[in-house]
Amino acid sequence: QVQLVESGGGLVQAGESLRLSCAASGGTISTYRMAWFRQAPGKEREFVASISWSSRSTDYANSVKERFTISRDNAKNTVFLQMNSLKPEDTAVYYCAALRYGNSNRAYAAYDYWGQGTQVTVSS
Repeated sequence: QVQLVESGGGLVQAGESLRLSCAASGGTISTYRMAWFRQAPGKEREFVASISWSSRSTDYANSVKERFTISRDNAKNTVFLQMNSLKPEDTAVYYCAALRYGNSNRAYAAYDYWGQGTQVTVSS
């Protein structure tokens, strides 16, 4: 059973940057597609970005394209989300997720493993 633990969240001002990390334990994620989702208060969980096992394929929500970058280090069993030019509307709990089988998928119900989330708050 894979466990995912996110870190790196915090309170920043608009325009600043944060780097989230997702460390996996209990098994390797090297063959899984990995993703980041987020959920703001009163809203549904939404797709942010995903990356294939090889890092050759990435996918981004339109709202974060050109500002966020997803990456992974399979040797360290870790996934990252570099967030630049943060906006107040990026405020949410950010979750890391692992998809054991399948290609790019933006539906959160498809993912097999989830972290507990890390809070990102962007002030204006």
